[in-house]
Amino acid sequence: MAMIDPSIDVLKKNSKGNVYVLCNLVSKRAKEIENATKEEDPNHKSITAACEEVAEGKVVPTDF
Repeated sequence: MAMIDPSIDVLKKNSKGNVYVLCNLVSKRAKEIENATKEEDPNHKSITAACEEVAEGKVVPTDF
């Protein structure tokens, strides 16, 4: 069994425990990263980078 990093528990905690908020937060941030990145790097994964930013608390949900 593979270990996922960052864990879904950490991601949920940093998105107010709401999976819907988490999904929107990560997808919006991943789109921002994709738009900001001009280079075509096959190893660059914007979803992974967005998840790491949410786990580290760099990206937080706004009030809804």
